[in-house]
Amino acid sequence: MKKILLIDISNSFTKVGLAVGDSISHLKRLPTPSLTAAKLRALAPYKDLDGVVLSSVVPSKDSEVQSAFAKVLKVTARLDLGVGIDYPSPRTIGGDRLANAAAYVALHGFPGIVVDFGTAVTFDVISSEGAYIGGVIAPGLNAMTGYLHDRTALLPRIKLREPDAAIGRSTRDAMLSGAVHGYRGLVKEILTQICSEAFLGKRPLILATGGDAALIARQIGIFDAVDPLLTLRGLLVIGQRNL
Repeated sequence: MKKILLIDISNSFTKVGLAVGDSISHLKRLPTPSLTAAKLRALAPYKDLDGVVLSSVVPSKDSEVQSAFAKVLKVTARLDLGVGIDYPSPRTIGGDRLANAAAYVALHGFPGIVVDFGTAVTFDVISSEGAYIGGVIAPGLNAMTGYLHDRTALLPRIKLREPDAAIGRSTRDAMLSGAVHGYRGLVKEILTQICSEAFLGKRPLILATGGDAALIARQIGIFDAVDPLLTLRGLLVIGQRNL
């Protein structure tokens, strides 16, 4: 069985996993700003590889991966993804979004929607014909709450969790309610609009992934599953089809 290293570089964190066959293990989460080739090489299980599959939205860090490992396959729309591309400028689609689409189609078929809760929250749409047709990009939850702290004199930085009530009895509780309940409203409205436009009001299978997925998807009642490893699963699918 092939031994493939999977690396997903996002703006805040880099996720790394080792795939042997179809199994992904030895998961690591490293802060992207401090990511270096030396830190990647120091990860002991990642030796004797058949290849490395990389998705990245931080081009300045790509060279660190390429310096650390041989046989690095960077995900682009030119690869065999197992999903069609119906998009005006395919080269501008982020590797993580392509990986999410590849994983979705490989695991669940089509049509469908993937919502990835990261530094930005992305909505990626796979059509009834099995093609990636685009999506939506909105500010991530931490970006929104961090902006309030950075741009005001008195509002604190908050740690995200489920609010105790909709009506906050302190500044922190009021911010928490606005963040979590408000963000759920944003997500539900975007999904409603996507379903109306792309699927004539019908709801396809909808998956959530990313760091804030478990918190936000809870209690909405619109997500069919939360898969924290979806992007890495997509990188594995692409690696198996291209290496």
